[in-house]
Amino acid sequence: MPQYKVPEGYDLDSYIDVIAVKGLERRFGEKQGRSERFDPDAYRERLAYELAVIKKMGFSGYFLIVWDFIKWAKEHGIPVGPGRGSGAGSVAAWALRITDIDPIDFKLLFERFLNPERVSMPDFDVDFCMERRDEVIRYVTDKYGKDNVGQIATFHQLKSRGVIRDIARVMSIPYAEADRVAKLVPEPVQGKSPPIDKAIAEEPRLKELYDNDPKYRSSSTSPRRSRA
Repeated sequence: MPQYKVPEGYDLDSYIDVIAVKGLERRFGEKQGRSERFDPDAYRERLAYELAVIKKMGFSGYFLIVWDFIKWAKEHGIPVGPGRGSGAGSVAAWALRITDIDPIDFKLLFERFLNPERVSMPDFDVDFCMERRDEVIRYVTDKYGKDNVGQIATFHQLKSRGVIRDIARVMSIPYAEADRVAKLVPEPVQGKSPPIDKAIAEEPRLKELYDNDPKYRSSSTSPRRSRA
């Protein structure tokens, strides 16, 4: 993981302590008068617990990096989402303004995001304005080096039965009819569903529908969805 450069006189652990505690006090100023049940000590206790876990697991630098580029984006007028996913359960993230959702108000659990039993990296889900997100990527690349920055995307292919039902819905074909056609697709073998063209070749009833009804012929395709 790239190294966040802390000011002189600090290491990663001591610096995250300072900015998180200061950040929490600023949050207190925002909450004053908004909640009759507001208990600052409960937040301080939770923050101390979370910081101990973060430091013990060696993730102070990770929190600081995320804090850094979100702070930069906000300072440059780039809209940033309030936070979602398990990271919204962290008081430390809230104090650092990585997220804007008060996890104690909403009874969210820090352990869903990070706990000593977790063997994988924590993962903040951060949303930036789509028109200016490239500026944030460029900032991170310039600061931490292009070898330390990468973009990922997830691609998955729908199974044939699901494809038929989805396309039928778009084409306003009644669900009962679409379901009947979908069930003609041969059962998956070792978890792999046959492509639609292969299913048509193997199942005479599907081939008959394809050959004799233009409605089915125009919709027989195997689309691929992607989500970044």
